[in-house]
Amino acid sequence: MRKVIFAAGAASLAATLAFAAPAQAGGWHHHEDDPALLSVLHGVPGLTVDVWVNGNLTLDDFTPGTLAGPLELPAGDYDIAITAADATSVDNPVIGPVNVELEEGGNYTAVAHLDADGAPTASLFTNDTKAPRNDQKGKLTVRHVAAAPAVDVLAGGVPVIEGLSNPDEAKLKLKAGTISAAVAAAGTTDPVIGPADITVEGGKNTIVYAWGSLADGTLAVAVQTVDGRENCDERD
Repeated sequence: MRKVIFAAGAASLAATLAFAAPAQAGGWHHHEDDPALLSVLHGVPGLTVDVWVNGNLTLDDFTPGTLAGPLELPAGDYDIAITAADATSVDNPVIGPVNVELEEGGNYTAVAHLDADGAPTASLFTNDTKAPRNDQKGKLTVRHVAAAPAVDVLAGGVPVIEGLSNPDEAKLKLKAGTISAAVAAAGTTDPVIGPADITVEGGKNTIVYAWGSLADGTLAVAVQTVDGRENCDERD
């Protein structure tokens, strides 16, 4: 069984994030003039890349499985392009440029990944930041961004998400705690990833990404945790 790799946020990248802005006062309360928060996940195996936002080099020598950010960006439209690591400009991207629209106070993850057939692509996900009413519960979001057919997600050997295909996501509300999670081909229980322990934190959204390539034996998992925000009742 291939080792499952958990990606943590790379604090050392913070200094290279061209758009990093001072944190907003007021904690987690959502205001209309809040910046958007954008994290970036590199889910293309075997390829070190540079990430460009609006033509500016934002992440240099970004390695597979790495999660960077979040960047604080004013709301608006952005072009995100991904080039080879030795590129001197954004002119010859390997992915993109992809235009994304970020809303005030929104929380997003842009993922460079493989589509179901193995071609490089990019997807923008909106992260659910609405805090559960019961802080003893947390959310588990699973995103399929791997070159692989539809999958089932198993918790303790039992399917809890069925028929998830690239680039879709599924969300569960779960009691806070640690679960043994595995990913299997849809309709089967033989894991292609895991089983691995995933901790669901109360009041938070734990996001699990299945990335890599089934055919190439590079399937892996990355995990991102997003805090719940209070007073965001307009957000589901």
